Order: sequence, then structure tokens, then C-alpha cells
Amino acid sequence: MKKLMFLALLTGLAAAVAGCDRDPMSEKGFRLPDGDPVAGREAFLYMQCNQCHTIRGEELPRVPLADPPFVELGGPVTKVKTYGELVTSIINPSHKLASGYAEEVVSVDGESKMYVYNDYMTVQELIDIVMFLQPHYDVVVPEFHYRVYP
Repeated sequence: MKKLMFLALLTGLAAAVAGCDRDPMSEKGFRLPDGDPVAGREAFLYMQCNQCHTIRGEELPRVPLADPPFVELGGPVTKVKTYGELVTSIINPSHKLASGYAEEVVSVDGESKMYVYNDYMTVQELIDIVMFLQPHYDVVVPEFHYRVYP
């Protein structure tokens, strides 16, 4: 009986650990086909995403009359920016507002200022933009200091 309970517990634990996979290109859950990052850069510029966004490590042309501060994409993050998270940020920009910026820069009445391109962007353009953006994120381990008690 103990052996059966141990086996059931072990099986449950293995299933839980398997569900914790946070691979940015994970096949689990939401997944679109691979895209073309070069075409993604072109679509990013064509849709003038660089009017409000910069990308860490990427030189993008300035859009005339665009005023900073710009919301920076890419750079160091403390958790993996998954394919699904990037897709969600593009198709539903109010889902999670950019942190670290004054509220009036990123939202109006709690809704993202980002234009919703869902009626104009093709699925292929979405796929390509995500493939262009994803490599610009660097996962870093957050610094944590343990408090030493006397």
C-alpha cells in the first residue's frame, strides 16, 4: 500500500514538474509557426512601432514628431519573455501595462495607449514581429540579499 501511494505521489510530482517548463519556444500551450525576424523588423518599422518603442541593442530610425519617453523592449528581464507573452502584448496591449514608466506615458484611464493593430496586422506579420523581438530579451537572475541576523 505504501509503495502504491509513493508511486502515485512520484507520478503526480513528475507531472507537476513537467508543467513548469518555461522554455521561451515551448511546444506546450500556445504556439505559432516560426517566423522571419528580418521580415519582423520590416513589419515593426512599417507599422511605426518605433514611434513609441525602442529596442535594447537595436538601431531603429526615428519617427518624425515622436516624443520620448519611449517604452523600451528587450534588455534584461528576470523571467523568460515567452512567445505567448509577446503575442499577448501585441494583440492585447492592455493585458499588462509596461512597468517603470509614468502612468500617463503608457495608459489612459487604465487602458494601454498602444494602438491595437488586430484589424490591420496579418498573422504572418505578428509571427515575424515576435520572432524579431524575442532574441532581444536577456534573462538575468534577480539579485537577492539574505538578511543576516545576529
